[in-house]
Amino acid sequence: MTRSMLENATANETPPPTPDQQVTGHRRRTTRIGWVFSSPALVIVALVTIFPIAFSVVLSLANVTVTGNGFQLAGFTFSNYSEIFHASVWRYALVFTVFYTVVTVAVEVILGTLIGLVLERLTKGRGLMMALLLVPWSMITVISAELWQYIFDGTYGVMQAIFSAIGLGQPQFLGTPTSAIISMMVADIWKTTPFVAIIVVAGLVMLPQEVFEAAAVDGAGSWTTFWRVTLPLLRPTIALAILFRILQAFGIFDLPFVLTGGGPGTATTSLAVLSYRTMFQNLNYGAGNAIAVSASVLVLIGCLLFLKVFRAQVSDA
Repeated sequence: MTRSMLENATANETPPPTPDQQVTGHRRRTTRIGWVFSSPALVIVALVTIFPIAFSVVLSLANVTVTGNGFQLAGFTFSNYSEIFHASVWRYALVFTVFYTVVTVAVEVILGTLIGLVLERLTKGRGLMMALLLVPWSMITVISAELWQYIFDGTYGVMQAIFSAIGLGQPQFLGTPTSAIISMMVADIWKTTPFVAIIVVAGLVMLPQEVFEAAAVDGAGSWTTFWRVTLPLLRPTIALAILFRILQAFGIFDLPFVLTGGGPGTATTSLAVLSYRTMFQNLNYGAGNAIAVSASVLVLIGCLLFLKVFRAQVSDA
């Protein structure tokens, strides 16, 4: 009888956890602790990011009536999107924003890559040069726009004085649509090219030197090494820089708002500036939020397509 009871007790005992089960349990406990400690930050992010986006979508789909105490929502409709899609000013702002983004990002990536290659080869003074590069990037965009507005001013601007001194007349840099767009691009390229250069330098420093030594042993020249080794290995870094710059350039607001005011006329009116004018000057909150939501959707689609093409190229390589 005693032997039978001992056998039953032994059979009912829970076997000790295996090493895999112990690791799994430890990971679950660590995950729970991580969620507990990160939940306050996640709540703040939701309040300052997710909620405004969701509220903007709601406003874009609502009949918004401005009152003395704020605004009221009266039903949901797609008329706001129909209104902006049929507006010529929205189509121009879209074309200008896309054109501005493509040109500035392309120039900044090319110049930033070249500057990064030069800085990576420097043995002395690299830290000083990188510190000088960070000056334009660290400058607040509003202050940078005010600086360039003074440079391009048609009465007492520095560029006006230089052109007059060398006998090229007195061009109005901010007075015509073409010159205003070019001037705004110059100001943006001056400010954000150092950002791309710093990212490229960081990517170059992390590249494995064994590959370059093997290329040198095989007799590859500098140009061949750059096209066949450096540039393919640097693609993820350049893609990251392009992605960041697309997100920033497509939502450009402060530079045209301060430098050109969106003018002359609507020449430098981006989607962000048009959304601001529609909401806070025309008090059309529904259409203004529809412009903002449409811009966000377009830039999201563009980034997803870019990432898809980039992944396909990396897979082929």
